[in-house]
Amino acid sequence: MTEKAQRRRFTAAYKLKILEEAAQATKSGELGALLRREGLYSSHVAAWRAARRRGELAGLTRRRGPARGRTAPAAARIAQLERQVAAAVQRAERAEAIIEVQKKVAALLGTPLEPTGPS
Repeated sequence: MTEKAQRRRFTAAYKLKILEEAAQATKSGELGALLRREGLYSSHVAAWRAARRRGELAGLTRRRGPARGRTAPAAARIAQLERQVAAAVQRAERAEAIIEVQKKVAALLGTPLEPTGPS
């Protein structure tokens, strides 16, 4: 079984190198030979030319998507506290269920439960 194919990623330097070579390809068939040699499509070159015109290949533009590794310290603390609250609620619900079972068993056996805490 083969591995899952991964999308190729090209660096800005590689794109600029290919665009420079494509600009120097003036004879018929040179651009096609370049594309075949590098395993590229003409749409790659067209998209890279447009990106160069927009200034995206200069390396100064922001990356798309959410910022990685930038979480507020308060958000981490809030998440930790929410997990603790959820665990405490789960323990309390489990304890209440156990008490209800004890009450039912005591009622079936006819033995009254003694209160353990201040009421």
